Amino acid sequence: MSRSRPFLALAAAALVASVPASAAPAADAPTYHVTKTIRLGAPDRWDYVVFDPVTSRVYVAHGDRVTVVDGRSGAVIGNIVGMPGGTHGIGISHATGQGFTDDGRAGVVAAFDLKTLKVTKTIKAEEDADGISFDPVSGHMFVIDGDSAKLTVIDPKADDVVATVDAGGRLEFGVSGDNGKFYVDGAEKHEIVRVDTATNKADAHWPMPTCLHPHGLAIDRMHHRLFSSCGNKVMVVMNADDGTVLASLPIGEGTDAADFDPERGLAYSSNRDGTLSVVAEKSPDTFVALPAIPTEFGARTMALDPKTGRIYLVTADITENKSVPATDYRHRFSTKPGSVRLLFLDPVR
Repeated sequence: MSRSRPFLALAAAALVASVPASAAPAADAPTYHVTKTIRLGAPDRWDYVVFDPVTSRVYVAHGDRVTVVDGRSGAVIGNIVGMPGGTHGIGISHATGQGFTDDGRAGVVAAFDLKTLKVTKTIKAEEDADGISFDPVSGHMFVIDGDSAKLTVIDPKADDVVATVDAGGRLEFGVSGDNGKFYVDGAEKHEIVRVDTATNKADAHWPMPTCLHPHGLAIDRMHHRLFSSCGNKVMVVMNADDGTVLASLPIGEGTDAADFDPERGLAYSSNRDGTLSVVAEKSPDTFVALPAIPTEFGARTMALDPKTGRIYLVTADITENKSVPATDYRHRFSTKPGSVRLLFLDPVR
């Protein structure tokens, strides 16, 4: 996520898919609408969004803090504060009653109490600590240190680092397979890096020839399928057992997150251009791009409640300076102070 903070330039070149894929809209395309808008206000930065299905809480990386929202009512529960370098990832460990977030600039991870939302310990990671995902098989948190090309492995029971994994290139997001494997977008080499969670070693590097700058990563754990959303406006579908690329499908511009809905068999990419791209898994080997769902410009990160199908997105009021080159997103676009908000996007019944 570090290379995709609001409006950093993404490469615009599109690569030609080298595998068969169906991109024709399907008749059963889902319909969604925004049912709630929750004002989060300042700071004017945001990053990952995480939904906790146990408590129905939504955790939003929100500048120098994490803002916690009730995922049902929309009430703001509180903030986890004290990360002046900026938060990005959030991981939850109910077994130990802890959550984990990061200060990316400082290269540290902050453990916090899930009940009080108070930081209890700061743990040294690597430069550009970014995405955080929990692996239930090992019971460990995997912190993706993007620019450092490493993963910091934390044992919540010990509140300490137990391993550092060298992934061999800059990284983006990662997901657990719940099968003793952890998968990470290799942003620098356009690949998926697989990590064995028992040995904490990278045991596979699988290329994605049609993917330029992977950002989001989602997984269908039942059928062992990975969905990587890429900066050149494609989603690559991969067999998580052997790295075979199964499809490459069109998505919107400015993807920064992906998720998979196991109840509905749908993979999503949230995009800066104000769309939510949808890919239907018709079978474990057949994938179809459905019409995009309109959201709001800037809503590039997302989280999913698989029970209800509700999707959570974050954006703000954004203005465009057309005198700045279109590829210079950092300076072409600016955020209106205090306008950051969380959207509840619900399927129409």
